[in-house]
Amino acid sequence: MQGSGLEEEMKKTILTGDRPTGKLHVGHYVGSLKRRVELQNSGEYDDIYIMIADAQALTDNADNPEKFVKTFRSCSGLFVLWT
Repeated sequence: MQGSGLEEEMKKTILTGDRPTGKLHVGHYVGSLKRRVELQNSGEYDDIYIMIADAQALTDNADNPEKFVKTFRSCSGLFVLWT
C-alpha cells in the first residue's frame, strides 16, 4: 500500500509571540528572540509567524492608547532589529 503523500505535503510552521507587558530588555533577547532568529535562519521551517499577542493590552489601555503604542513600537522595533 502506498502512502498518502501527506508527509510530503505538510509544511513545518512555527507560531510564537510575546505579550507587550512593558519595555523589552536583554532578557527577552536571551530568553526567546535569539532562539527565534536561529530557527528562522535554520532553513528547517517553511513558515514562521511571530506575533505581539495580547488583546487585553488593547482593552486595558483603551483610555491611554499612547501606552500601548509605545510598547508596540518597542516590541516591533526589536523584532526588526534582531531578525
